[in-house]
This record gives sequence, structure tokens and C-alpha cells, in this order.
Amino acid sequence: MSALPWLDPDYLWFPPAEEALEEPDGLLALGGDLSPERLLYAYRRGIFPWYSEDQPILWWSPDPRCVLFPDEIHISRSLRRTLNRRYFQITTDRAFRRVIQLCGSTRPEGTWITRDMEQAYIDLHRQGYAHSIEAWNPGGELAGGLYGIAIGRCFFGESMFSLEPDASKTILVHLCGQLAQSGYRIMDCQVESSHLLRMGARTIPRSDFLSILQENIDQSPHQAQWQLDWTWRGTSSEPSP
Repeated sequence: MSALPWLDPDYLWFPPAEEALEEPDGLLALGGDLSPERLLYAYRRGIFPWYSEDQPILWWSPDPRCVLFPDEIHISRSLRRTLNRRYFQITTDRAFRRVIQLCGSTRPEGTWITRDMEQAYIDLHRQGYAHSIEAWNPGGELAGGLYGIAIGRCFFGESMFSLEPDASKTILVHLCGQLAQSGYRIMDCQVESSHLLRMGARTIPRSDFLSILQENIDQSPHQAQWQLDWTWRGTSSEPSP
């Protein structure tokens, strides 16, 4: 770890993502800060922060990269039944602060969402880059949530939580439907998980991921304003494997 570059908080710079370590996979740099300018600069280059409370800020760009192409979302039969019931109401940006707090507090294994990280993404939300998607149960209670960053035609998923069965899966279906409708090319999932893989995510070489970013990060989506107007219709035309 001592061979990695320490970033100067007053100098906006990262080494190329291709210089990340193989072990631990993707570790690229340490230090710097969590200013909106640095975070946006990092995401545009395929780099993201991930660290614990007792560590310096660690910056990563793993290889391979876990991604979800919006039109490849997998909808199982059981999930389709939940969607057809329209049990959850899906909204966006209604409870960003609550979503990021629950993403951190509901993980039994602990969280990387430190207080500084939480505030950094709240700042990005205020600037219009970070967004939350919420699932509400019929009683009006928050049952699940996801937050991430939208830049160009790329969405960078950060974290999600689920307090009821199928809540986060329902969110992913609606998010991918909206992303596809708005012309987004890719949803970055950073590191693979069994849950994401079951939903249609897959890993691609970092070089491919960086090429997709370069082609789409400066392209405007079909809708200038972030919004959620895609709805589940329960037909064969919905995104499916």
C-alpha cells in the first residue's frame, strides 16, 4: 500500500485506472478528499471511493468491472408476479438522505458509508448528480432504496437496501426501464454480487468499461431532467433476459 500515490487534497488528479493494483484488485490511490469536484472527476474516469472509518480514503478501479446494461435486466417469474401486483410505489429523489442512511445502517457486515461519505453524496444530490430511487409499501413506509450518480449516459450505482422481499429488485427493474427509456448506456455496479448477477449484471474487462465511459460520459440522455416516468406494463415488451 505504501507504493500507491497519496493524493493532495489541493490538487485534482488521479493516476490512470489501468495502474490499479491486481491485489487487492483495483486499489489505485489513497488520500485526497471527497469534494464534489473530485468525486465527479473520479467517476468520469472509472474510479470510486471505498474505505472504512479507520482507513484513509481509498480509490478503486477493479478489473473486471461489474455492470448492468439496462436492456439486460433479468425479471424472474416470481418478481414478475410482484410487479404485476403493483405492491410498491416507486419514486425518485423523495428521500435521498434517508436512503443513504439506511444503505449504511442495514448491512450486518458493516458499511463503508462513513459520515463523510454520506455528506459527500448529499452534496452531490443537492447539485443534481446523485439520485435516490425509493420503494414504498402500501402503508407508506420506506421498504427499499438505491442511490447512485448520473453523468452523461452513465449511471453509477452506489448502494441499495431492502426491508421487504422484492423491494430492491422492483427498484432495479424500474431504474433499468427508466435508464433504457432515457438512452443511458450502462449502469455501473462496481463489484459483483450474487444478487446483482441474478438480476442480469455481468462482469466485463476494465478496458471495455472505460471505453464505454469515454463514449457516453459526455453524451446527453434523451431527458435533460432526472425523472421517473417509466412504468411497468406487465407485457412481453418489458426488459427481459
